Formats: sequence, C-alpha cells, structure tokens
Amino acid sequence: MGEHRTLTVQLGERSYPIYIGEGLIDQAGQRFIEHGISSKSPIMIVTDEHVAVQQHLVRLESVLKQAGFTVSSAVVPAGETSKSLAVFEELVTKALQAGLDRKSTIVALGGGVVGDLAGFVAASYMRGIRFVQVPTTILAHDSSVGGKVAVNHPLAKNIIGAFHQPEMVLYDLSTLQTLPQRQVRAGLSEVVKHGLIWDAEFVAWCDENADRLQALDSDALGYALFKGCSVKAAVVSKDERENDLRAILNLGHTIGHALEAVAGYNQLLHGEAISIGMVGAARLAVKLGAPEQVYTVTKHVLSRVGLPVRLPEELDTDLIMDAMKHDKKFQEGSMTFIVPVAIGEVEINHTVSASLVREIVEELKQEA
Repeated sequence: MGEHRTLTVQLGERSYPIYIGEGLIDQAGQRFIEHGISSKSPIMIVTDEHVAVQQHLVRLESVLKQAGFTVSSAVVPAGETSKSLAVFEELVTKALQAGLDRKSTIVALGGGVVGDLAGFVAASYMRGIRFVQVPTTILAHDSSVGGKVAVNHPLAKNIIGAFHQPEMVLYDLSTLQTLPQRQVRAGLSEVVKHGLIWDAEFVAWCDENADRLQALDSDALGYALFKGCSVKAAVVSKDERENDLRAILNLGHTIGHALEAVAGYNQLLHGEAISIGMVGAARLAVKLGAPEQVYTVTKHVLSRVGLPVRLPEELDTDLIMDAMKHDKKFQEGSMTFIVPVAIGEVEINHTVSASLVREIVEELKQEA
C-alpha cells in the first residue's frame, strides 16, 4: 500500500482534513467516528451509475454498516446533466424517505458532478447538514476541496449553489485505477492548472512525469494530487468565499465554462474545456504583454498529458460569447479573466474587453 498523506484546509473552527492514499475507503467507518459523525442518524451516500458498478459503493456501504452506521444510497445518472434542479429534487425526496435528520451526513462518492450535486443537497437540506467528500476521479481533487457546491441552469454552469465545506475529504487512490483514459487526462487538466497558477517547478515536474501520470503510476499520482490539493487548500484557507485571491483558481474557466455550456455539457468533458480555456488565457496573456513562454509552455504541458488545446471549429463564437456573459465572472460589460504573467504566477484582470476575448476564441479554433 502506497504512502498516506494528510493536508488541512485551515478555516478556524471549520478546518477539515484531506486524506490521500490507497485503501482509505476501508478506513471510512473509523474516520467518521473520529470526526464525530453520528451513527444515531442515517447517512445517505450519493453516487453515479459508473461508480456504483465499480464496487466502490458496495465497499463503502459495507464498511460504514460494519462501523454501526445506518446507510442508504442514491444513484444518479453519470455526467454533467445530473447537476440539475430536477435531480436535486429527487435526492431531497430520497433523503426524506431515508429519514435523514439535522444530524445526518451526506456522503459524495464520485467525481466532481456527484460532489457538487450531493454537496448542494447537504447545504440545502434542513438548511444545511454535514457532508463528506469521497472523490473517485482525478478531476475531483479540485472540486472536492473548498466547499463550492452547485447545480447548473441550462443557461449557465454552477449558477445555483452555495459555499458548504465538507467534514473531511477521503481520497482513496485505488478508486482511480478503474477510470477510463479520457477521464484520467481530463482530470490532469486541474492538476496542471494548480501548477500554472502557483508553482512553476510543479509544472516542469508534470511535463517530465506526463507518461507516469497517464499510466496511473501510484507514486506519481499520489504526489501530483497532494501538490494539487495543497495549492487548493492554501488558496481556500486565505479566501474561502472568493472575495479576491480564490478567483485565481478559475484559470481557464471563463472560456472553459462557456464551451461546456455551448457544447451541451457532453461533447467536452470539464477538464478538456478548461484545458482549451487555459490555452486561451495564455494567448490573452501574451497579447497583454506576458512573455511568449507563458503560451508555449502552457500549450506544451497540456498536450503532454493528452489534453485538447484547440477549440472545435463547429462551436459558434456568438454562442460562446453569450454564454460568457451569463458567467458569474462577467460584470458591468467587462470580463474578469485570470491572466498568467509567468508560469506559476497569475493576476486577476477585471477589464478584459469582449472584443479581445472574441479574437482569442477565433484564434483557438486555429490552434495547430
């Protein structure tokens, strides 16, 4: 069994740990008890169809029941379309039917979609109950940390949501071994992002270890996810509710979220859209005076981990621009972009003109 690592998101009385390592699901009962999660109130595990068939759900249910917990589970369709008000309402119904009360806990077992959805149910049910993140994808190393929970509206991603911190994050790396290759690569997008905003040396490490990461080498993956979670934890500890610094975590997301919306949340995976968005942000940076290396290194490293760097030509530029205007980062006619000024360093620019962004979108369709 590989090395176990622990991080803490420092939020005063609401601080919580992130446990990273193999076999952690088998320790879930013990960890829940240590963290004061009540076995007197029912627990509901929320997962999706893909995770449920991988035996992760059966394993987690069994461990928690053996530890004395009353457990029910709710399985939602896999994919971004489950982050809807309709599925949210179905989960609230299941929580009521399972007898969840104010001292109950919701467990998110899955990727970012499950975490966002289950977390939003936990934030809303009886005005807020406890929840635990048990991520099963690489991408979720980002979304499981920080307490942003939400569902989508047909016009905008994550527009209906809350800040609701988990009790803990249990990141069992053995669950990642069942991921399809495309999901692996999409997850590495947020890993690279954490380097691009914070740590140039880690970007170089990702480049050197790209093959090991794609092959799910346990040591490489454990280190990369620890580094990624460390960056996220450091930023969230300083700015929980995205008043200023936390916005840097949105590198690539202004364009990326618009691409997801226009492509209907199924043509492009989240990580793929964010990869294209980060190349766009790097192109924008060079136009605003950053060194050319910001663009060339960003594009190179994302390509190395198997991610797309070109925007599909069939996606309509007008629709992409409209989708960006529904984004939470669009204010008073200008767009807020996270702009890299060097590898490992970004700044928040609140005055990027729509015409310049349109230019970037068109150029992304021509990427070699």
